[in-house]
Amino acid sequence: MNPVTEQAYKQIIRQQQARIAELEKQVAELSAQVARLSKNSSNSSKPPSSDIVKSPKPPTQDGGQRHLGGQPGHPRHERTSFTPDQINHVIDYRPDRCPDCGARLRLLKHPPRTLQQVELPETPLVVTEYRSHAAWCPRCRRTHDAAWPPEVEKAGLVGPRLSALLAWLKGVGHCSFSTAARFCRDVLGLGLSRGQLAKVMDKASVAMRAAHEALAARLPEEPYLNVDETGHKENGDGLWTWVFRARLYTFFRIDPSRGSEVLFDALGREFAGVLGCDYFSAYRKYMGDGDVLVQFCLAHLIRDVKFLAELPDKVTAAYGERLLAELRRLFHVIHRRESMDAARFRRALEQARDRVLKVGKRAPPRTEAQNLADRFRRHGQAYFRFITTPGIEPTNNLAEQAIRFVVQDRHVTQGTRSERGRRWCERIWTATATCPQQNRSVFEYLHQTLIAHFAGRPTPSLLPAGP
Repeated sequence: MNPVTEQAYKQIIRQQQARIAELEKQVAELSAQVARLSKNSSNSSKPPSSDIVKSPKPPTQDGGQRHLGGQPGHPRHERTSFTPDQINHVIDYRPDRCPDCGARLRLLKHPPRTLQQVELPETPLVVTEYRSHAAWCPRCRRTHDAAWPPEVEKAGLVGPRLSALLAWLKGVGHCSFSTAARFCRDVLGLGLSRGQLAKVMDKASVAMRAAHEALAARLPEEPYLNVDETGHKENGDGLWTWVFRARLYTFFRIDPSRGSEVLFDALGREFAGVLGCDYFSAYRKYMGDGDVLVQFCLAHLIRDVKFLAELPDKVTAAYGERLLAELRRLFHVIHRRESMDAARFRRALEQARDRVLKVGKRAPPRTEAQNLADRFRRHGQAYFRFITTPGIEPTNNLAEQAIRFVVQDRHVTQGTRSERGRRWCERIWTATATCPQQNRSVFEYLHQTLIAHFAGRPTPSLLPAGP
C-alpha cells in the first residue's frame, strides 16, 4: 500500500474514533438528562401530584378486577346505634290485620325492629333578640341603658356555635367565603356577607392565638419532632409553610424564609431532641451549626437510590441495585420487630445498618454515585438514629401527612392576602391537625374556644393533657 494512502486512512480512523467518542459522550449526557426529566414520586422527592402520567395499577392476584364495597375476609363495619338519651322522638307501628287472610293479629312480646333516622330541623337557627332598656335617673338627671352581657356584645350577630361552624367550614372544609355564604343562605336561610364572614374568622383567629402561642413555646422541649415545609402564596409573593409534628400535637408556621433561621427561631440553638426531616440543606445547616441530632428520612433515601438504579449507566445502576438490596434487608428486619426481643432486634438492625453504610460508601467513579457515597460518609449515621433513639420513626411520613392538608387548602384558596389571613391559617391548621391526635373534636374545640373568648375567660389549651 502506498505510504501516503496508509497515512491518510489512519488519519480518517483517528477522526472517526474521536467522533465516536464525542457521540458516546453526548449519548451519556442525554441519557442522564432524560433520567433526570423522568423523575417521579417513586424515585425522587417530587410529590405524587407531579406524576402527570402514571403507570397502570398492577393486576390483582387472581387476575380479575377488585369489586366495589366490602372485600372477602375483611371485618364488617356498622355504625353504633343511638342510645335512648340521644333519641328525640319514638314512633311505633303496630300491625292490625294479617296481610294474607285479613284476621286480627295478636301482638307478641318480641322486641320491635328499629330504624333510626337522622334529620335536620326545618329551621336550624335559633334567633335571640337581646333588648337593652333605658332608665332615667332623677338624681343625675341622665338616661342609662342596660349593659349587654360581655359574651353577647363581643359575639355580635353570630353566636359562638354558628361562629364555630363557619370557622370549621372555612378552615377544615376548605370552603371559600363565597361557598360559606351560599351554605348560610341555602341551608340555614341566613344571609351573611363576605365581610361579615371575614369578621367571624378574625374573631376565631384571635380566640385561638393563646393556644397557638403555647404550642410554639412548647416546641423546644419536645424529645422528637418531625419537620417539613411547603410553598405558600400571599398576593403573589412566595412564602413557606412549616409544620412541626410532635407526638400529641402539630404546629404550623408561615414564614418568608425556607432557611435554617426558621429552625433556630422556633427550636433554639440548643434543641435537645431529635429532628426527623428530609435531606434539605436548611436541616443540614441546623444540624451542623446547632449540634442537633437528626433522623434523615429513609424513604427519601430509597427514592434517591431508586433513581440511581434506573440510570442508563450500567455501573451506576449496579451500585444502586446493591444499595437497594441492603435497604430491603434493613426493612425486612424492621417488619420482623414483633418476632424478636429488644436486644436481638437492635443487633439485627445494627448489622443491617452497617451493611448499608459499607455498600453505600463503596461507590464507583461516577458523579451521581459519588455524590450519594459522600452523603453516606458525612451523614450516614443520621439515617439510622431511630435504632438508638426509641420513639423516632425511620421516615418523615408523619410530617408529610400533616402538611398534605395544607397543600389541599392551597389549591382551593390560592393562598392568603394579608398577615391576618396568614395568622388565621397557622392557627386553624394547627387546631385541625392537633385535635384528632388527642381524640378531640375540632368543632367542639372551636365552639368552647369562642365561648371562652367572648366571655373574656382563658381559652382552652391545645397542649396535650398528662405526661
